[in-house]
Amino acid sequence: MNDPDDRETTDEQEGAAGAALWPGDTGTLHDVSRRALLRLLQGPYVSGRANPQLWAALVADEQAIRSRLHDLFLDLVVDRVDEFAFTRKVRTAELDVPQALRSERLTFVDTAMLLVLRQLLLSAAGEPRVIVGQEEVYERLSVYRDGDESTYLRNLNGAWTRMKNRFRVLHDVGDDRVEISPVVKFLVDEEQVGALTRVYTGLVGGTSEDGDEQPGSDEPADDGEVR
Repeated sequence: MNDPDDRETTDEQEGAAGAALWPGDTGTLHDVSRRALLRLLQGPYVSGRANPQLWAALVADEQAIRSRLHDLFLDLVVDRVDEFAFTRKVRTAELDVPQALRSERLTFVDTAMLLVLRQLLLSAAGEPRVIVGQEEVYERLSVYRDGDESTYLRNLNGAWTRMKNRFRVLHDVGDDRVEISPVVKFLVDEEQVGALTRVYTGLVGGTSEDGDEQPGSDEPADDGEVR
């Protein structure tokens, strides 16, 4: 009689062989699932709308992909309603989790713009798409104006470009209008929103909560970062 343990090992070996993409390949994920995993690691996220094949592979092999990410101290966040997924550092009090991926420090204007986009997204809950104009977003950010007009506008335009090209949370729909990606609501959690709102409320008056002067809007904000 065959030993069940031997049969299990054989099944695993056959699975690995079936997924092999080159001689000596020991990976067990199939081609598209590996590409989905790679896209997750490259960031900022995998979108079902933009990459339906990668999304389908991610959903089909979610447990295996999640396990690979856990080996790297990363967690997988999946939103099946809006069809996107991204990685973030595992959050646990059980151990000191190392930083597996490079995070980008957000500038003052980056963070303020993310907060505004998040507010716009949440205020339109239930809508299939949230489309806004650049002018509307800039107007909401006017309370954070700092320095001369040309510098302020340059910082706004820089942040707007980063939201579209680097962070991919804004997608052009024409005539200076963009669709806000639902992933925005996960980039800043409730605790950060509260802390940032208090800081920026102080900035409107030119001081922090401790009464210290604050840096200009083009300097990094210590309260926010994003992959």
